[in-house]
Amino acid sequence: MPELPEVETTARLIRPRLLGREIAAARVRWERSLGGLSAAAFGRRVRGARVVSVWRRGKLILLDLERAGELAGWLVCHLGMTGRLLVEEAGTPPGPWARVSLGLDDGRRLHLVDPRKFGRLEVVRDLEDRLGHLGPEPLGGEFTGAWLIRALRSRRRRLKPLLLDQGFLAGLGNIYADESLHRARLHPLRASHRVPAEAARRLHAAIRWTLRRAIEREGSSFDAFYRTPEGQPGRYQSQFRVYGRQGQPCPACGATLVRIVVGQRGTHLCRRCQRSPRA
Repeated sequence: MPELPEVETTARLIRPRLLGREIAAARVRWERSLGGLSAAAFGRRVRGARVVSVWRRGKLILLDLERAGELAGWLVCHLGMTGRLLVEEAGTPPGPWARVSLGLDDGRRLHLVDPRKFGRLEVVRDLEDRLGHLGPEPLGGEFTGAWLIRALRSRRRRLKPLLLDQGFLAGLGNIYADESLHRARLHPLRASHRVPAEAARRLHAAIRWTLRRAIEREGSSFDAFYRTPEGQPGRYQSQFRVYGRQGQPCPACGATLVRIVVGQRGTHLCRRCQRSPRA
């Protein structure tokens, strides 16, 4: 599933192609992609609206819409497991996996392409209701070392599941949680309230460093599905420290990396660098 770096890359690359464009038409090939709205109702809400902003919140891409100079709601996209957003030139065939296509006033089309059909493109009128449950942004000003120290101490949960909880921290997923925990030398099963302040500061720095480097390389293509809107794979997978590298040597100490299951998620770590909380 695309995580914060992949979603941020998508938002950045489609933004210049969408800003100021009016949505002239809507074609829906898979109605369940609309989050419960009918294709007809979706079309009525988006046709004639102009895109005035494109941004990211957590793992969501948001398009601010205006009509006649007034706010007309938001398009909120969750890419699911295999979704992509891309803008194609007029006359380009949409392809077999285009679930929703929006025709723009310059002839181009915005497609939600999604082979496995878990992605969503919804029209939202109450943004707080849609986003209010999300925790702070890992790259935002609210996410500080002091905040993380307090937040970890106030909860009694294992580190890895807590970091994946979007209500705790928005945007972090399986890949970058594993990478950050290894960089911070913290075991994914350590109890959050027992993380020392200095270790929490290491984790804060590791999360921000990892996400920034991944964004610079346009995310990670760990399977055949993630591609940027330009059709290119991400490049951060070549920098993985632990994710998907079980059986290989740890880049920090040389010990063999292992894979365990935490909260039904495959989790990669170094038992030497990330000491078990039972040790």
